[in-house]
Amino acid sequence: MTWSEQAWRAIEPIYQSIIGMPFLTELREGTLPMEKFQFYMAQDSGYLAHFGRALALIGTRAADNDDALAFMRFGANAIIVESALHESYFRDFGVVERGVLEPGCHHYVHYLKSVAALEPVEVAMAAVLPCFWIYKEVGDYTYAHQKTHDNPYRRWIETYAGEDFAESVQQAISRCNRAAGATTDRMRAQMIEAFVTASRLEYRFWDSAYRLARW
Repeated sequence: MTWSEQAWRAIEPIYQSIIGMPFLTELREGTLPMEKFQFYMAQDSGYLAHFGRALALIGTRAADNDDALAFMRFGANAIIVESALHESYFRDFGVVERGVLEPGCHHYVHYLKSVAALEPVEVAMAAVLPCFWIYKEVGDYTYAHQKTHDNPYRRWIETYAGEDFAESVQQAISRCNRAAGATTDRMRAQMIEAFVTASRLEYRFWDSAYRLARW
């Protein structure tokens, strides 16, 4: 069993909780209140700006040149997507500005940045993987189960079910597997722990948006 298979098995209950949570259920149905989606979009924009920096930091610390280039590209793409949010989705869904990072987002991005800066680079790679992998799985599930008639969130749903995103996800998984294969059992366990923690924070991110949780 690969490291990634073990890691996904560890977060399977979290993933099931995510796809069953009200935010995503109502998103699929097209009944999610716009105020909650706007809150989510504003926080996601802030998240991506910090996520891109965490990825770039991992790139600077990676010993393998291919890993270094890959994570720097991942970081650049996250920041490019963040800019696109302002130009497209913000306009489409009536989001005026990003605003401050609210507690759910703030906790998540600062966890990732601290791990990227202070923990072994293999652990940092594992910590950022849920944002790739869970989003892809959620995107595919949501796309397959969405209400297609008059769903105001259809274009957003299609973004995370696309082939370009799938390729980035597979690259991130493969690089984590390679890093895990070259390290110790203890380090692999630390990688899974980071993967689980970040997966829990993925759940909290959507839940915070549904509850409009502010400081």
